Amino acid sequence: MAVETRTVSADEADIRLDRWFKRHYPDLGHGHLQKLLRTGQVRVDGKRADAATRLEAGQAIRVPPLNVPAEAVGAPRPKPVISDKEVAALQARVLFKDDDVIAIDKPAGLAVQGGTGTSKHLDAMLDALRFGSAERPRLVHRLDKDTSGVLLLARTVFAASRLAETFRGRDARKIYWAATVGVPKPYQGKIDLALAKEGSTHGERVATDEDEGKRALTYFSVLENAGKEAAFVALWPRTGRTHQLRVHMAAIGTPILGDGKYGGQGAFLPGAEVPKKLHLHARRLIIPHPRGGKPIDVTAPLPEHMQATWKYLGFSGNLKGDPFAEVD
Repeated sequence: MAVETRTVSADEADIRLDRWFKRHYPDLGHGHLQKLLRTGQVRVDGKRADAATRLEAGQAIRVPPLNVPAEAVGAPRPKPVISDKEVAALQARVLFKDDDVIAIDKPAGLAVQGGTGTSKHLDAMLDALRFGSAERPRLVHRLDKDTSGVLLLARTVFAASRLAETFRGRDARKIYWAATVGVPKPYQGKIDLALAKEGSTHGERVATDEDEGKRALTYFSVLENAGKEAAFVALWPRTGRTHQLRVHMAAIGTPILGDGKYGGQGAFLPGAEVPKKLHLHARRLIIPHPRGGKPIDVTAPLPEHMQATWKYLGFSGNLKGDPFAEVD
């Protein structure tokens, strides 16, 4: 394994360096990481760091060859094998590409990064998106495993740094489409509820917490509705908290269709012949180009399971424009 330089994404800002390594290199033991830090082999923006260092979006982390002793991690984890068919399928999902940026239509069900129990993920497949470049594409933001839609990748260190800063600020306009159980009232509004991560034996979970949580702000707009049973809703998260849209929509009593994690049984339509999958899609991303000039504006088509639901509920699904054009 060669030395790697990885860029801290916007949603990794403020986490500890040791937690960052645990997320990206789950087989690396704590003792071995401490040795790498003591000897200066791990660097953050070229400087020594310790396990408790809080990271900032856009920082570059030097990752040395991780020749981890077998006793430190147990049985070695095999490197994921990516078939030619998977490579072709991933390349076919490219929506935009230039010398600095690639935008793909991430399929629902594909995790962006690895973790406990996750052997197949986008991060392990990024070599398939080099397109002749000497540099491997870098993740600069994330989507939940079960969320589909526009995901941006940086092709250079420069682009990764600039994009991470943009995502951390408010210059990225991310519009999501969702189906909700029930119809939000009023039809247009905002949800301003602080969110905090909480311990769970069932994976990462987030809850509203006005005392300890971080501010989270979401704008919503009902585009169509099927009586009082369901709605086609556009969402614009002004902040980028983990599971923000899912928690916010459940909090106002209209959970995203298929989101049993946060909506329980109330996130499903009894008797309706619709897929029992999460109906949340990163529809459109508008973001300044890292080198200036014309902004990047990318739209991803609805995934098949949402197309089927749109047809069943009678939603048009071909609405154009920005439903939040008049929102600052």
